[in-house]
Amino acid sequence: MRDRYLEILIENQSYILMLYEKFADKKPVMLYDIQERRIYAVPYREYRATLSKRSQISLKKQYERAMADGDIVVFVKDNEKEVVVPTV
Repeated sequence: MRDRYLEILIENQSYILMLYEKFADKKPVMLYDIQERRIYAVPYREYRATLSKRSQISLKKQYERAMADGDIVVFVKDNEKEVVVPTV
């Protein structure tokens, strides 16, 4: 399943990066919704607040590591499978 999501991100990489660059100063979390075929740049704190405590801790680690490495955090949301998969 993870390979499928990675393929989708590779196909949409230029769009994800373009949107990230538009909001880079806010250092957003990127969210790709498969069913909607839409990319969202969500403020980190706003997105983190929607998560469980356990997921907040995980996101904080991923986000801090990504920012330190000059990377971005991208999640794939699949409503049919009811999952959100991190793909840092």
